Amino acid sequence: MRALKNFGLIFLTGIIIISLVSAKNISSIQKNKKVKEGTEVGDKAPELKYKNPDGKLISLSSLKGKMVLIDFWASWCGPCRRENPNVVAAYNKYKDSKFKNAKGFTVYSVSLDNSADNWKNAILKDGLIWENHVSDLGYWNSEPAKTYGVQAIPTNWLIDGDGIIVASNLRGSALENALKSQLKEK
Repeated sequence: MRALKNFGLIFLTGIIIISLVSAKNISSIQKNKKVKEGTEVGDKAPELKYKNPDGKLISLSSLKGKMVLIDFWASWCGPCRRENPNVVAAYNKYKDSKFKNAKGFTVYSVSLDNSADNWKNAILKDGLIWENHVSDLGYWNSEPAKTYGVQAIPTNWLIDGDGIIVASNLRGSALENALKSQLKEK
């Protein structure tokens, strides 16, 4: 009888150890799971690294930790220019906010301009006060637009602090609503 009790205890201990090891392996697999890169909600946003109006390279990944709106636009695009006041209002309202997976909000503006002067003048005229303005001045042959499959502008993607896309094509009040939904609960 005692041998049967010892066997039961050893068997139970073995089951517990196997369960713990399996749980640890599953957790490790989940942590190491790669998120696919792409432009759909849930994807890791593709990296961008282009020059600002002063010629300095700015990478999208340099903004890690912040909620970022990747905003494709151009000075010659009427709908873009009409949308800019909404983007400016959202920036001013949420730039210092705490989000579920980010601290602060900024905009990574990608211009499809082909004239540096027109691009710079539009930034000033529309009051686009954030620092992250980039362009390769490639117009519709823009490399960043190709990377994101941009077919029309304005278009945008909202990414969290880890660079994961949480929303896209946010115009008007949709941008503010998406940002509100990402706010950290108090």
